[in-house]
Amino acid sequence: MKVKIEKGLAKGTVYAPPSKSMAHRLLISAALADGVSTIRGVSKCEDVLATLDCLYNLGVRTEILGDDVKIHGKDFSTVKSSSTLWCRESGSTLRFMIPLALLSKNTIVFGGAPGLMARPMDVYAKISREKGLNFIADGDTIVTRGPLKHGEYKLPGNVSSQFISGLLFALPTLDGDSTIKITSSIESRPYINLTMKAISEFGIKTEWVDDYTIKIPGGQTYKACDIRVEGDFSGAAFPDALNFLGGDVKVLGLSEDSVQGDKVYKKHFESISSGMPTIHIGDCPDLGPIFFALSAAKSGAVFDGTKRLKIKESDRALAMAEELEKFGVSVSVYEDTVVIYPGSFHAPNEVLTGHNDHRIVMALSILLTVFGGEIDGAEAIKKSYPSFFNDLRILGIEVKEYEA
Repeated sequence: MKVKIEKGLAKGTVYAPPSKSMAHRLLISAALADGVSTIRGVSKCEDVLATLDCLYNLGVRTEILGDDVKIHGKDFSTVKSSSTLWCRESGSTLRFMIPLALLSKNTIVFGGAPGLMARPMDVYAKISREKGLNFIADGDTIVTRGPLKHGEYKLPGNVSSQFISGLLFALPTLDGDSTIKITSSIESRPYINLTMKAISEFGIKTEWVDDYTIKIPGGQTYKACDIRVEGDFSGAAFPDALNFLGGDVKVLGLSEDSVQGDKVYKKHFESISSGMPTIHIGDCPDLGPIFFALSAAKSGAVFDGTKRLKIKESDRALAMAEELEKFGVSVSVYEDTVVIYPGSFHAPNEVLTGHNDHRIVMALSILLTVFGGEIDGAEAIKKSYPSFFNDLRILGIEVKEYEA
């Protein structure tokens, strides 16, 4: 699908999309709970639907009532599936679900889009070897068989926090106590805290013993609850960026008490708009594309902590460098640093490409409100923010979607 966006100044009010990061966590917690939970305000984005699909295929009874989902909890030590658990393109779904599947003695098979199955899974492979678990990855599928045991788990901190979160869901349900020891500097710590907050809503206790050790008491039971998904700061950053391009936009539905790491975007937008700052994004990699876009429209910036952008839906640093060049902006991409140079920011000289990446499409859309233009592959927004183009229309931006 292509989208054509006309030049315009955004004005008005929109609501932040529901946090897909929190939705994953609450839905999984509810599936582990004793009883029936209601998760309210659930986005029907592709990633969240992937998690719901996997839970359903493991025998978890779900009822979708508008934006609310009722989840009937299940004992995961007995789960089985007669078909492959299809994770679409959702890294969170795959990495969160694997430890849950390992709670069972039954063989469970995972699959997904080629880009997802190419993402690194070495952490779980190593854990499975050390703990005597079955874990076979052939590039197309991952086959698992437990049961997972309590004990000490050592993981590097410079990989996706999703591995740590996956274990945090599963380990409290085991008979004995467990410990997660993180063996190197931690990236994306806020996402680990987000998981700990989500499971705490269901009565699960975990604790940071020190900066690198999490204590997880065993024998715990998830308690059913009724809870609403909070607004998503990473999604809200896109319409909010319009305020720094001359717009007058209010984004409602965000909680300042949230532990989402992406709430830092407001502070960094200010820095980008006032000079050429150096910003570390190791704890908020999902904000990379919109940071790059805004700095291209302003006076440039230097970003470090960028190496994990290579293993997202696209290689986000290279993808944004390619697209920003069409605006006349030079970008240097290094191993763990991206430099956006100040230059002659102008209307794109050709159709932009979304690189099958929702955050690339949204970041480029924000820039096109300055000049107008087209993006090919715009359907990628369905992954996290399906109402994004409609929200632009609410803000007075003319948007036309059509098949290429």
